[in-house]
Order: sequence, then C-alpha cells, then structure tokens
Amino acid sequence: MIVRIMGEGQWRLADSHLVELNTLDDELLAEMESGDEDGFHRTLGALLDAVRRLGEPLPDEALEPSELILPAPDASLAEVREMLSDDGLIPG
Repeated sequence: MIVRIMGEGQWRLADSHLVELNTLDDELLAEMESGDEDGFHRTLGALLDAVRRLGEPLPDEALEPSELILPAPDASLAEVREMLSDDGLIPG
C-alpha cells in the first residue's frame, strides 16, 4: 500500500502494518472527539512516525497513486477533522 504524508512524500507499507496504524488512528479519533489537542498532536506524530519507521520511502520523482493520505505533522485539529471518514483517517 502507498501512503502519502502531506508535505513530505510517499511511503510503501506492507498491508500487515495496518493493525498498528489503525490502533493509532482509533486513538487519534478519540482524542479529536474529546477535544484533547495535546493528545491529538502527540498521537498524530506517533502515527506519522510509524509510517516513516515501517515504510520504505519512495523517491521524490515517483508519483504513485496513494491509497492513504495522512495530514502534515503540523495540521490542526480542524484540518484533520475535514479529512476524516466514518472510519477515521485509515479505513478498516
């Protein structure tokens, strides 16, 4: 699967990593619903770090279709709210 972090680039991740990403996505959603801005930024950072740690970065010139698009590290709670589906940022 190809994951894009807005403003940074794309990473190729094995589907087996979805469980870890979904756990962080669930935490992020709960923090957003409760208005916990500090927790939101901490968990968003952890989610993006997991993509960077688990994935293989694609070259800058590669433009693969992204299956997941994640917000930039400095995205606000309001900006991320606009990106959400019923499942959070990561479907499933």
